Amino acid sequence: QSQLVESGGGLVQPGGSLRLSCVGSGFSLNYYVIGWFRQGPGKEREGVACISTDSTLTNYADSVKRRFTISRDDAKNTVYLQMNSLKAEDTGTYYCARTFRPYCSGATADFNSWGQGTQVTVSS
Repeated sequence: QSQLVESGGGLVQPGGSLRLSCVGSGFSLNYYVIGWFRQGPGKEREGVACISTDSTLTNYADSVKRRFTISRDDAKNTVYLQMNSLKAEDTGTYYCARTFRPYCSGATADFNSWGQGTQVTVSS
């Protein structure tokens, strides 16, 4: 059974950093465009970052540009989200997801396989 498993969330102070991991279980991530999404309290799920299969193309939400970096390590079957200079508004549950499209898309409807999420809380 194929699934995505996120880890790395936690409680961090404003200005701090976290690195989230998304591991593919039962299938190879290498063949898929992967996205990170988040859902804050009382908010809709939103796209944060996306990476192409060969890592040459990455997309970021304006709110995280120059602070977050998405990357992938095919040998470890893992996609990462490095988050720096964290703010309170970055708080939420972070999900990685696999799209059936061959390109990055910010639309949640284009992603058909989701992890269970990992909680990120930015607070002093």
